[in-house]
Amino acid sequence: LCHRPLAWGRATQQPPDPLQPPGLPLAPCRAFSNNKILVELDKSSGVATMKFKSPPVNSLSLDFLTEFCISLEKLENDRACRGVIITSAVPKIFSSGLDITEMCGKSMEHYAEFWRAVQEMWLRLYGSNMVTVAAINGSSPAGGCLLALSCDYRIMAENPKFSIGLNEAQLGIVAPFWFKDTFVNTVGHRVAERSLQLGSLHPAPEAHKFGIVDELVPEDKLQEKAAAVMAQWLALPDHARQLTKSMMRKAVLDRLVAHREEDIQHFITFISKESIQKSLRMYMEMLKKKKS
Repeated sequence: LCHRPLAWGRATQQPPDPLQPPGLPLAPCRAFSNNKILVELDKSSGVATMKFKSPPVNSLSLDFLTEFCISLEKLENDRACRGVIITSAVPKIFSSGLDITEMCGKSMEHYAEFWRAVQEMWLRLYGSNMVTVAAINGSSPAGGCLLALSCDYRIMAENPKFSIGLNEAQLGIVAPFWFKDTFVNTVGHRVAERSLQLGSLHPAPEAHKFGIVDELVPEDKLQEKAAAVMAQWLALPDHARQLTKSMMRKAVLDRLVAHREEDIQHFITFISKESIQKSLRMYMEMLKKKKS
């Protein structure tokens, strides 16, 4: 998978839809699905809904990340699609973050492939031309929080049992610089610094107070609110919004692109340390005990 820069002109770059014969009206809704992600595109509104369906906790495995990037690219290349609402089909969880099993007891080659896929997910989502709205209908720690932070707007279910945050420090892991950059750009330096050092998971009301999420709504109104917000963003001309988004996000995206291989090597060195592997094994044992 290669990273595509944000400011491609979608109007000129898009090939005709091969599934749509010329001269016929557009199909009102088209769905495509794979094992872990369901996508429905409403062609009349230009809005797609992407639902994570990888129970029990929508963890970001290599397979999940690959499917996510393919789904996002399909939408990005579809002229009928202007925005995507990202949510979960699994109750009480948006995404639990990176799949620990991908980082424990595997080969150096596997760690490199996995981390490249994590980078790709962020580069594509943070740099998407589409309007991206996260409808966070459950808890969203670590990599799940990064997914939400990478969207243009975040709406979270008003449930104090749901929490969100970059809690890597609790696992003895350091959030990479591009996780940190995305977080700082959302909440400001002080809140980000304190939250990252403590590995805080913020309950929904606190997440709203700190600006991690933009709005809280009752759970049953979440999709309705996401659609309303999307309509508000899509009321603007695409090109002006896209160029503004590119201007705001380009420096952060470019920083990872410039240091991508170095970032992969840093991850491999860090995750291979016996002390880190031990921490991850202990964490996995704790999760197993919780389940039983």
